Amino acid sequence: MPRQDQNVKTLLEEVTGRNLDCKKPPMSQTSHIVTPLISRKATGLKGRIRVPGDKSMSHRALMFGAVATGQTRISGLLEAEDVVNTAKAMAALGAKTEKLPSGEWLVDGVGVGGLKSPKGDLDFGNSGTGVRLAMGLMATTNLTARCVGDASLSKRPMGRVTVPLSEFGTTFEASEGNRLPLVLHGAANPKPVTYTLPVASAQVKSAVLLAGLNTKGVTTVIEPVATRDHTEKMLKGFGAKLSVELKDGARHISIEGGHELKAQVLAVPGDPSSAAFPMVAALITPGSDIVIENIMLNPTRTGLIDTLIEMGGDIKIENRRDAGGEEVGDLHVKSSRLKGVRVPEARAPSMIDEYPILSVAASFAEGTTRMEGLEELRVKESDRLAAVEAGLQANGVATSSGRDWLEVQGGGAPGGGRVVTHMDHRIAMSFLVMGLASRIMTKIDDSAFIATSFPGFTDLINGMGGRISAEEQK
Repeated sequence: MPRQDQNVKTLLEEVTGRNLDCKKPPMSQTSHIVTPLISRKATGLKGRIRVPGDKSMSHRALMFGAVATGQTRISGLLEAEDVVNTAKAMAALGAKTEKLPSGEWLVDGVGVGGLKSPKGDLDFGNSGTGVRLAMGLMATTNLTARCVGDASLSKRPMGRVTVPLSEFGTTFEASEGNRLPLVLHGAANPKPVTYTLPVASAQVKSAVLLAGLNTKGVTTVIEPVATRDHTEKMLKGFGAKLSVELKDGARHISIEGGHELKAQVLAVPGDPSSAAFPMVAALITPGSDIVIENIMLNPTRTGLIDTLIEMGGDIKIENRRDAGGEEVGDLHVKSSRLKGVRVPEARAPSMIDEYPILSVAASFAEGTTRMEGLEELRVKESDRLAAVEAGLQANGVATSSGRDWLEVQGGGAPGGGRVVTHMDHRIAMSFLVMGLASRIMTKIDDSAFIATSFPGFTDLINGMGGRISAEEQK
């Protein structure tokens, strides 16, 4: 195995605790070590902390570097299982990846259209972003690849990506319900498309734009509702011929294919989705005063911060600055008395991953919080809307819900319940945060999947004064 591939393999083994030399089938066909945790009432979280690098930017930095010309250098990369699986996939497709002793990552790009058929399966673990964006990257290159994932990812729908990618001439052999495992046959002579997103999805938008990179002509995505724009910003940074226009209230993102990308030096700021957990922990835990440093403040990602401030959260943004085309800053957060609010549907795209932890904050607010436009949560790592509501009810919080909305009655979560996480990292972390302010300890059935996005989460929370530990044995 080349040194670069071995480097990524070793890191993935460290993150996952699995020996990748063992000839085992993908996690979708095997069990993992179940790791229950309990969280107890805490007081006065304190400290200056940093959360892992932004997950969305980390995936994209590796992928765009893989099809650029030259060597891309990345600092601050999130070294969680999801992202390391993406690095491993890019290496399998021919782009060498290497982590330096300094912590920086190097990606030796193969150029647009230079990816090759991998020798084995591309295992994306738990990452919907990883597999959907990679499918777009491969769709217009003459290669064949089999994509697999863990049990959770294998339940998630891929049709939202395979349908538009098929318009380029890409063909797919998918499992029942357009799910993984899935074999992709890239289009040898792709044709540009114009595609209107039926639902707000940065993943689908990105997949279509990436397919357009190696397609002669102009590919356009029409986005009626704006979603996170990391793909557009980063592609421009790599030199893509990309334009964005607003027509009749919709964003028209167009990319001219057939042009090379140029390697970049990138610094990945802290992930606002990861910052959400210590931020809410500090708001609901009495006597808390923390600073979360170096957080990305892209307006398409700050819906939770806006909502928590609207609820009365004492959150101040300090030391605003620019880093690699993205605004970043430090979040100074103090414990607060929150009040219930209505969170409109229009805000959902800017905080779709943060509704589980917002629901926990809402359970400690005064009055009722209503969240709308949540249909996308039905097809995340789990049916997050159902999982959140079940977890809240198990801990004594009154709720009501519909297909795309949730109401949470505040006043404090009694706790004492056991939460079924459904192998969903955000459900696990959200209810561990709940336990820090509940009257009775809160239990989660499994914490193993937290490593997919936030390695070191428990140590970081406990380092501020949290009380998360292994479940007591009877």
